[in-house]
Amino acid sequence: MFKYFLKRLAQMLVTLFIVSVLVFVLANFIGDPVNMLVSPKAPPEVREQVREELGLNRPILEQYVSFVTNAFKGDFGKSYIYKVDVLSLIAQRVPATLELVFVSVVLALVISIPLGVYAGAFPKRKSSTLVMGGSILGISLPSFFIGIMLIYIFSLKLHWFPSSGRGATAPFLGMNFSLFAPGGLKYIILPAFTLSVTNIASLVRLTRAGVMENMRQDYIKFARAKGVSTRKVLFGHALKNALIPVITVFGMEIGSLIAFTTVTETIFSWPGLGKLLIDSINSVDRPVIVAYLILTTVLFVFINFVVDLLYTVIDPRIQFR
Repeated sequence: MFKYFLKRLAQMLVTLFIVSVLVFVLANFIGDPVNMLVSPKAPPEVREQVREELGLNRPILEQYVSFVTNAFKGDFGKSYIYKVDVLSLIAQRVPATLELVFVSVVLALVISIPLGVYAGAFPKRKSSTLVMGGSILGISLPSFFIGIMLIYIFSLKLHWFPSSGRGATAPFLGMNFSLFAPGGLKYIILPAFTLSVTNIASLVRLTRAGVMENMRQDYIKFARAKGVSTRKVLFGHALKNALIPVITVFGMEIGSLIAFTTVTETIFSWPGLGKLLIDSINSVDRPVIVAYLILTTVLFVFINFVVDLLYTVIDPRIQFR
């Protein structure tokens, strides 16, 4: 276990180094932040002064070394636009994204797993065909189209849910969440479902494939011969052995949900990390962009490690080596 942990830690450091170099270099090609901070009519000496204050007049290698040195100290710099520490700015947006992802994950699990098990256990039924057709539709439709249609139907026509915004928030564990505020759940349903549709579709297909494969195995036939109930056969035997690929994809999807909620948060004006990234790209706020993408990389590596640990819990035959 300890050797495995050291190996994964070394891989993480190499990954972070490569990503940090790529992100830092590419961030210099998205535009000049001075153009956003200084009027086009400003004299050249003013522009040069701002560039010097931001450290943009130094060679890119020197800028990178300075960034890495400060990042190891927990300092990712200050936002050019918001004039506050980048980490504190990101921390302010974390609760909004976390609760959106949490509701999305719950919806994905509650909907996809039962449907996938049903479609895998009874593949020839018409209802199973309907489930698989819906999964193809969920994978094919882009999230922005799904979000717009949900707003049109449930907000503009039926008036069941708000079309945008986060609503009121209430404190919980030192952070503000709309889930704990009266009426807050109404604001989160549409964006959370929009975010979960693609995951629901992919997990349904993965679960179905795994269950179908396991239903043909001898241990399933033996369990049925012993008189084990259909429910226990499906969820206690077939599903458990079909969960390895599901957990792999689901673990990566959680990282994707947290890191790239950009489209959904933009459509629903949800003040989370995704919208912060879009706003930062539009305003060429380099410190926010670089810090966001590096922290996202750390998140993906960590989730990947947790997924590997879950393998050994679900299937003891899998060992760390």
